[in-house]
Amino acid sequence: MASAPEDPVLERYFKGHKAAITSVDFSPNGKQLATASWDTFLMLWNFKPQARAFRYVGHKDVITSVQFSPLGNLLASASRDRTVRLWIPDKRGKSSEFKAHTAPVRSVDFSADGQFLATASEDKSIKVWNMYRQRFLYSLYRHTHWVRCAKFSPDGRLIVSCSEDKTIKIWDTTSKQCVNNFSDSIGFANFVEFNPNGTCIASAGSDHTVKIWDIRVNKLLQHYQVHSCGVNCVSFHPSGNYLITASSDGTLKILDLLEGRLIYTLQGHTGPVFTVSFSKGGELFSSGGADAQVLLWRTNFDELNCKDVYKKSLKRLHFDSPPHLLDIYPRTPHPHEGKIETVEINPKLEVIDLQTSTPPVVDVLSFDSTTHSWIYKQPLNLKTTETIVRSLPDKGEEMCGYFINPSLMSSESSPALKKKTDDMSDLPSESQRSIPLAVTEALEHIMEQLNVLTETVSILEQRLTLTEDKLKDCLENQQKLCNAIQQKS
Repeated sequence: MASAPEDPVLERYFKGHKAAITSVDFSPNGKQLATASWDTFLMLWNFKPQARAFRYVGHKDVITSVQFSPLGNLLASASRDRTVRLWIPDKRGKSSEFKAHTAPVRSVDFSADGQFLATASEDKSIKVWNMYRQRFLYSLYRHTHWVRCAKFSPDGRLIVSCSEDKTIKIWDTTSKQCVNNFSDSIGFANFVEFNPNGTCIASAGSDHTVKIWDIRVNKLLQHYQVHSCGVNCVSFHPSGNYLITASSDGTLKILDLLEGRLIYTLQGHTGPVFTVSFSKGGELFSSGGADAQVLLWRTNFDELNCKDVYKKSLKRLHFDSPPHLLDIYPRTPHPHEGKIETVEINPKLEVIDLQTSTPPVVDVLSFDSTTHSWIYKQPLNLKTTETIVRSLPDKGEEMCGYFINPSLMSSESSPALKKKTDDMSDLPSESQRSIPLAVTEALEHIMEQLNVLTETVSILEQRLTLTEDKLKDCLENQQKLCNAIQQKS
């Protein structure tokens, strides 16, 4: 039996990655989807009926996170190769490579104004970058284990981070200090995210739980135990009324935060689900997991009852009502009780005429705009790649056809940004690529030395921060001793 019109439905799935999907993100205009994978490739998908895709080649290890900038003119990616890349999402694949972390990078996140980028790493730090000048600004050190995720608040004044040290920390971006700390004695959070109005954070727990924390009163607001395995990712609906979760138990679940209950269980993946994300308008959401498939879902239910639920919630005036996201001072935590029946949706059983997409894929080599040199993931025939991009292959070829240059620039974006995109140089010709071997080796040696220097500076910065902390503790202890001596005398 097919789902009712108000229920979420699986619209299509995209096949192109060769390994598990680690991260998905919609473009601001909702017309493209970026995906990251264990296969070291970043892919950009169009939602048109004749979908085509770009496969960006540049990272040397698993890509752990991907996100569009607020204007859609940039893509940021994090990787286990210890680098962060900024891509211009078009057929040229121009990118900049950031190197400051000394261990795998786990997440990237743009501030809402697009001016800053936060990166979280297994080197126990969060780093913040200036996007206008594309340079490193500062590090945040307080975690004692790998940092798995870091996200800006909607107003950009705070950063929330989670670590395998079982803490969730709130940072002030002005003072660069940790201003709040939530700890868990059982598991650690794999992922954290602010709700749309910035008053709460949701955490996806390795202990199978989903928790909503109110940062205004520093309390656990809601606690859901709806999954049977670790929760890997969460995404707030733009209304703030719903939260979708992805788990290693192979399911997606949609929670109604105003009612405090589970309303949908979605089954579509054939293994652990690692990532999920709502589109900017909330009408779509996408998920990816160990089965290397990217599923595209239509929300549906929110179109019918989101506004009604919101109006209803505004009428809640009784102080003893169960706490929810619009209560400023919740009285007690809100545990989830699975008494109300939930709707289970299994597309494999219910969807007969499912639209699938295995689109032609165009490989794009990453042209590094900072060093003006070609970056190779593996030995590739540049001439072959050039043919794929510039000429129409035969029908029998796996990668065929032009991929129309996607314009991800919003109409509000500045003329300067548009000019920068339009002025990008074409792919180099055969004569331009004929660089003497000795020069190439010398440039590679210089790049290696610069990488070593960058890592050394990062380590020195970390040691300096630790030294400052120890000095601060010594001064505090000395002050306590002086006060104790004065009291005795």
